[in-house]
Amino acid sequence: MAINATIHKVTVNIADIDRHYYQDHELTVAQHPSETDFRFMIRVIAFILNAHEDLHFTQGLCNDDEPELWQKSLTDEIELWIDLGQPDEKRLRKASSRAQKVKIYTYHERKAKVWREHYQKHLKRFTHLSVCHIQAEGLESLAKRSMQLQCTIQEGALYLTDEHTEVLVTLQHD
Repeated sequence: MAINATIHKVTVNIADIDRHYYQDHELTVAQHPSETDFRFMIRVIAFILNAHEDLHFTQGLCNDDEPELWQKSLTDEIELWIDLGQPDEKRLRKASSRAQKVKIYTYHERKAKVWREHYQKHLKRFTHLSVCHIQAEGLESLAKRSMQLQCTIQEGALYLTDEHTEVLVTLQHD
């Protein structure tokens, strides 16, 4: 018998001083049974960093044809494709051909470093692709079935808090 996804209800108050974006979002996010709490929270951070009323979580790990998040136009064109981890060249080509803008968020420093070195020449080929490494110690401690989060983004740093914990998330853009 298959294990079902865990459903999380996330309320996040975003104060993105860098983008001048101030908004509350009510999110319902499914966590795949094989997905760790840390990776789940990286997806939430990817949403926060790109927050927009048309940005949505997809089936992610359940569907290879979709990114983790995407933003579509009213005509169903993919404006923004967001993936996590270290996608291979085939996936990078697919994303770049289908979307106007592609963002990759890496999160395991050693794996990300090896991936960047290996795919460096491929990454430069795609003009509308950006890569950002997320460093966040203790991030998984925020993962709960129901979350009330406050987020402040200023000068490239993200401060994510709930009623008990504050986590500093640093971002390294390539």
